[in-house]
Amino acid sequence: MRILLFGKNGQVGWELQRSLAPLGELVALDADSRELCGDFTDPDGLIQTIRAVAPDVIVNAAAHTAVDKAESEPELARTINALAPGVLAQEAKRGNAWLIHYSTDYVFDGSGNQPWRETDATAPLSVYGKTKLEGEQLIRQSGCKHLIFRTSWVYGTRGGNFAKTMLRLAQERDSLAVVNDQVGAPTGADLLADVTAHAIRAARPELSGLYHLAAAGETSWYGYASFVIDFARRAGVPLKTTPDAIQAAPSSDFSLPACRPLNSRLDTAKLQSTFGLTLPVWQNGVTHMLTEILDKQP
Repeated sequence: MRILLFGKNGQVGWELQRSLAPLGELVALDADSRELCGDFTDPDGLIQTIRAVAPDVIVNAAAHTAVDKAESEPELARTINALAPGVLAQEAKRGNAWLIHYSTDYVFDGSGNQPWRETDATAPLSVYGKTKLEGEQLIRQSGCKHLIFRTSWVYGTRGGNFAKTMLRLAQERDSLAVVNDQVGAPTGADLLADVTAHAIRAARPELSGLYHLAAAGETSWYGYASFVIDFARRAGVPLKTTPDAIQAAPSSDFSLPACRPLNSRLDTAKLQSTFGLTLPVWQNGVTHMLTEILDKQP
């Protein structure tokens, strides 16, 4: 099996290099790759790359994920999140390859408190959400064999993430205010990568489609921050922020360019039943990530 991976240096792409390597020959690219094109603003280059590699599976972990910045550069966000995946899909169809793609809970408006199902109506609130939804639609319209995984609150041990930010701020400040009215499930890039590898092994044309993929359970950003800081305190990390100095705050207290969905819960029953999986609770992955982070600290 020959696999072509785009976005190799992102949080998910980094983990995918590990999980996909045992499946066959892996060609991994990012936007700066020289010999082959991984630049999502260069559609002709992408076409040439795919035709040169002739992959059995294309995995797209590249995206414009700067949610607030996307509001001021909608055309660039659309190029990367929608038009480029559309090109990948057309080439996957042409070469009879599978396309694996990642999308987001931001395609929903965040209303209610029930986990979103794949069949629920979409209504994105932001440029990021709108462009990711268009990417999904272009992939489906192409007729290629595809697996689209919608996920939420992704983190990885590599690069920046919410937990690392909370740890830093808790060491610097006497108190923190954290959003408590947005609810979802922190989902590790390693979990996404492992499920992707499992799904590729099991893939059959009749399984082509859209799946929700997130860790089990739910929390708010406030609950997430409290978990992280409590873990660090019990691990002996010196913190200035005391447990009672973490304040729960509504989203309205924070002025940001992009509107966030309040309800980011995703119903993963379809994924679990189709691929015979049981997804771990979010605390497991966060604990693993924190252990790795703290072990690296001096």
